[in-house]
Amino acid sequence: MNRLKFLILLFFFTIAKITAQCEEIKKTTASKQVSTFTIEAPQLQTIKKIWVYLPENYATSKKNFSVIYMHDAQNLFDAKTSYSGEWNVDEKLDSLKAQVIVIGIEHGNEKRMEELTPFKNEKYGGGKADNYLEFIVKTLKPQIDKTYRTKTKKKNTIIMGSSLGGLTSYYAVLKYPEIFGKAGVFSPSFWFTKDIYTLTEKSKKIKSKIYFLCGDAESDDMVSDLNKMEYLINSNRCYCLNLNKKTIVKDGKHNEKLWRDGFVDAFLWLGL
Repeated sequence: MNRLKFLILLFFFTIAKITAQCEEIKKTTASKQVSTFTIEAPQLQTIKKIWVYLPENYATSKKNFSVIYMHDAQNLFDAKTSYSGEWNVDEKLDSLKAQVIVIGIEHGNEKRMEELTPFKNEKYGGGKADNYLEFIVKTLKPQIDKTYRTKTKKKNTIIMGSSLGGLTSYYAVLKYPEIFGKAGVFSPSFWFTKDIYTLTEKSKKIKSKIYFLCGDAESDDMVSDLNKMEYLINSNRCYCLNLNKKTIVKDGKHNEKLWRDGFVDAFLWLGL
């Protein structure tokens, strides 16, 4: 009888331990410097959830800070909300004692493709990035600059994202060069439409600083597409200006690990 009671107790203890571990996995991993708020996005006819990372010394400092605007906020700070792993942006910036504010914009779920593509694709549709970027420039950024101590010049304003977010980040520096002076363009979906190449060819001198990143195991065309875009940019402005950098990661795949591992190098190279 005592043995039976022991086994029953052991069973319930094991179940409790497993349950506790599962609950632990579900807990947020975002640092205390990360907060969220919602804002009306009339350009998109929706309400957007925004994530804000403030440097550790923000509360005790009177200085102003540069700002990084990033897409797909669900994947940036918190394992609980991420699709397949987070970027650990907050922990990485904490470790650098980085003097920067990060504004993460949650994607629109089923509308993500619409929001993050500047031109339509015959098969997949999309093409509403103009509305999305107008929301950032005319609604979100003014609110951020009003609420936080920010450096508002283009040299202090970075836009960064991956995949479709990489595509629209690159598009942003072409459309709003007076706003975004720098861009982190990770695994950009240049395949979505050839119009992005045409726009680059027709653009005036591109003055923004751009960091490109991709892996050579992402797709058959990722590296060649990026090389093509690099050639067009270098035709637009002299490569001797050192305003763009390309990093191709051996065996790198199209996932959060690639972008997480490449974030710090991109951040440091783009500078503040």
